[in-house]
Formats: sequence, structure tokens, C-alpha cells
Amino acid sequence: MKELLQGNEAVARGLYEAGVRVVSSYPGTPSTEITESAATYDEIYCEWAPNEKVAAEVAAGAAIGGARSFCGMKHVGLNVAADPVFTMSYIGVNAGMVIGVADDPGMHSSQNEQDSRNYAIAAKLLMLEPSDSAECRDMTKLAYALSEQFDTPVMLRLSTRIAHSRSIVDTTDREDVPLKPYEKNQAKNIMLPAFARPKHEFVEKRTTAERAWAETCSLNFVEDNGAKTGVIVAGSVYKYAKEALGDTVNYLKLGVVNPLPVEKIRSFAAGLETVYVIEELDDIIESHCKKIGVPVVGKDVFPRCGEFSQKLIAEKLGIQRGESVSLEEDIPVRPPVMCCGCPHRGLFYALKREGVYVSGDIGCYTLGASAPLGAMDVSICMGASVSALHGYNKARGAEAEKKSVAVIGDSTFIHSGITSLIDIAYNRSNSTVIILDNSITGMTGHQQNPTTGYTIKGDPTSAVDLEALCRAVGISDVRVVDPYDLKATRAAVHEALQAECPSVVISRRPCALLKTVKHKPALSVDAEKCIGCKACMGIGCPAISVRDGKAVIDATQCVGCGVCTSLCPKKAIG
Repeated sequence: MKELLQGNEAVARGLYEAGVRVVSSYPGTPSTEITESAATYDEIYCEWAPNEKVAAEVAAGAAIGGARSFCGMKHVGLNVAADPVFTMSYIGVNAGMVIGVADDPGMHSSQNEQDSRNYAIAAKLLMLEPSDSAECRDMTKLAYALSEQFDTPVMLRLSTRIAHSRSIVDTTDREDVPLKPYEKNQAKNIMLPAFARPKHEFVEKRTTAERAWAETCSLNFVEDNGAKTGVIVAGSVYKYAKEALGDTVNYLKLGVVNPLPVEKIRSFAAGLETVYVIEELDDIIESHCKKIGVPVVGKDVFPRCGEFSQKLIAEKLGIQRGESVSLEEDIPVRPPVMCCGCPHRGLFYALKREGVYVSGDIGCYTLGASAPLGAMDVSICMGASVSALHGYNKARGAEAEKKSVAVIGDSTFIHSGITSLIDIAYNRSNSTVIILDNSITGMTGHQQNPTTGYTIKGDPTSAVDLEALCRAVGISDVRVVDPYDLKATRAAVHEALQAECPSVVISRRPCALLKTVKHKPALSVDAEKCIGCKACMGIGCPAISVRDGKAVIDATQCVGCGVCTSLCPKKAIG
């Protein structure tokens, strides 16, 4: 039957139809919905892993054990998973293994704009890239056949637009793929140097065979419109180019982006006056074309940074587009802010009042960097807040230890903060780490994690005891505070900073958007008492504004958290 599916949903449908048995992922926009959708199929075992490295290793173990497997992540998650991914390229598979990675051109929800095709090249892995939801489903299924044919994990590259757009998909029944037998084979599966050396030679021969397949496969095809200009494209850019250029050019559409074909490209370019390579981010295809002696026009016309569009392609090629209407007025920006009732707001307000250096991390709480709180100094990657604080304090000494903290969410702490905390305990810096425990993985859409006590399907399971864990790794000074209580929060932070030992403060209150959280009635402002001092505006709550010199609370947004009440010098809020 035909279904209108998001790209991520179509990948999940492909997993189902391909007979996949095991899926392990870590949530990361724009890849999250692949695993969430896969979890709706009872035939597939799905889980949220603590991080992407673990997810890749779970998928690898399942593939070695004879089950088709999948792990999904966003582009920066592939950095975390790189260690097992590179070695699995040497080991190969038993049953098929697919690694889904979603890039984020334009950095809609990411801290960098890296191009995952570089990983496929470096790891010497076959990589497919779909252009719409139908291809997401089709390429996912094909990837398992290719994985088993070439004895390799296969990478499936999506982008934000492909992952989150919708198009028609033809769905079929699930393929009954039996569990393959496991046979002990140390030379294949144990990458000691003596075994790994010949496996490198195997990988090079495999790449040659994959390239030969890419020359004739249906995923790489030519659309001949009888033009003198050619365009080489892949992924979402194929759709942009088709809309911008129509049938005025010839197209070579590449569904296999590693290894890239050679003769197919040479044949396409032969007889054309000009060949453009239009690709987002890095010049992967362009460099390949030039390396094989095909002159192309690429990054000297098209940008290296940001997301492409139909408009951009037309403008760069000097093509007149139809009339359009745009708004000339400058509209004030609306930067993202923490939600009304967000438990992180009180904690960041306390940190601002303490005037401390804040080593930040990746999550909803990164918004603590925004005005009016501005309570963050640096943010690098998942888990880095803790280890970067340790380095900062080792560099600047005892005085800095009294005026610096790290902030990290509960899910991010499990992801990669534990080992950093061990470093603090083992190598002894008197650093203060604040775990913002909102009882969920917030920024990616409320996924469960090992601290919540529930699996991806909502089944009860064991929950990590953060206090016990911190003490177990060597932190004796551990305290828990409710961030809605500003006075207690400031006291807890201050006491932790004064301690002559490493310390952890757990700022614990569930995310205000959780369905299980019961809110209090909305607060209001007594206009007669309000003096218009704007002290309540200091926490940056979206429900609070000023009209006619008086504070006003929007009852449709306020959740009655009460954080603002302690800020008002005239007790006008209640």
C-alpha cells in the first residue's frame, strides 16, 4: 500500500521489511525518529543505548550473532561511534549491518556542520544517500543485501531535509530473514595485528568490487535531456536542482556516494560543454571528478557552508526564477529559550548570581547561554563540560576552583560524563559538577534514558542511581537540590564551591513538558504593588512581559513554578 512517510519513518519501514531484528541507537536530531518509528514494530527489538559507541557495538554484536541489525545517530554521534565503526569495516559482518547517520547542513540543531561522507571514505565503507522517502525505504532494504554481499557494514546518509520531509512510499510485507548460524572464526572477528593486516588487503579489494558494482547499479543513473550542460548531484540537492533547472540540463544522480564510480562519471561528462557538481558541505564528488580527470565546476561557484535550496542553485547559475514576494521589513529575531517552568532556569539564575565560570554541555540547558541569563562560558560536545572544567581548573589553579562549575544533563552524563567525572575524582581537582536531572532526554523529544527507569517501549527497568554512582566513582560530596527553590539552590552551589574536595550538585526536577508533571495554577501580578523594576524579567521566562511599565504574566503559558515570586521585591507576584 502507499503511505505518506517522513524520511526517518521510511527508513524504519525499510528496517521492518528487510527483516531487521536488532536496533540500538542514541537519540540525536535529525535521526531520532528512525528508532522511535522502528520501536512501533513488535518484530524488531529496539533500545536506546547510553551513547552512539555502545549502539554501534550492540549492532555489531547482533550482526556477528547472525541477526540483521541497525544503529542510528546524527553526524556528531558518528564521532563517538567511530572506534567500533572503523574496526567493523575490517571485520565485516555475518548478517547485514547498517549504520544510519543524519547530517545537519545549516546546523538547525547541531554544534558543527561536518560531512559524514568523509567518515565513509576514511573507514572504507559503502555509503548510500537517498533523495526522498521512497528512496529511504528502498535503499535501507538494499543496504542489507549489499552488506551481506560485500561482507561489510553499510552506511546510510540522510540530511535534515530528507529525514524530516514527507513523500509517498510503497510498502510491502516483512521479509522473513532467518537468524544466521554463528561459527567461530578468530581470523575474521579478532583484530589482533596478525589478523588485521590481511583484512586491510581484503578491504581494499572489497572497495574495488564495490566501485565496479557502483558503475552499473540502478542507484546511479543519468537523465539525458539533450543539453550541453551536465549536473552531478546526490541526496536532497537532486530535488533542489530538478526544481531549479528542470529539463535544461542533463543529470547524473548518484545514490552511491562511496565509493564513487569512475567510468560512469567520465561517460556522463563526455561531449558536455560544462559539468557542474552541486553538493552541500564538502567537495567530495568534485574532488573525485578532478582526480579522475573530469573537469567540473563546483565550490568555485557553490558555497561550502550552509544548506542549499532551489533559489540558491538558480542564483548561482544566473537563472531567472519566477516572480516571488518577500517581506522587506526587519522582523525581530526570536531565539530559542527555555520553556516556561523549565527546571534549568532557576539553576542558571543561581549561577549567574554567583558569578561563576560555567563549562557547558549539549542539551536544553545550553540555552542557559542566552540572554538574559548568559550563564555559560563554553560548550564543546557531549560530556565535555566535566572534563573541560577539570582542565580549566588544572590550568588556573585553586582560586579558579572556587569560581567555576560544569553543568551537564542526566542523559548526557550517562552518555559521556561519567568517565570525565572519574577523571576529576582520580586526578583530584576540587571541581564542582552540576547534574541537571530533568528525568528525561529533553532536547531530542523526551526519549527515555538509563536514569528514568523505563525502556524505549515504556516498560519498567532498573534506573541508574546518580547519587550512588557519583559516590562510587570517588565523589564524597554529593547533594541534591530543587531548582525551583532559588535560595536553597544558591546555598547548595555556594557550599559545593567552598568544599575542599570534588563535589557534585544534582539539580533535580522533572521537565515541565512531561505528561506526568502536574502544574500549579498560573500566577498573576498585582499591578498596584508592581513598581516596574523588571527584576522578574531577569530569569528570562517567556510568560513574563512588561506592558505600560508593569509586569504581566501570560496565564496561557505560566505553569505556576513560582521561581519568579522570590525575585519580586514588592511581593507583587502570586
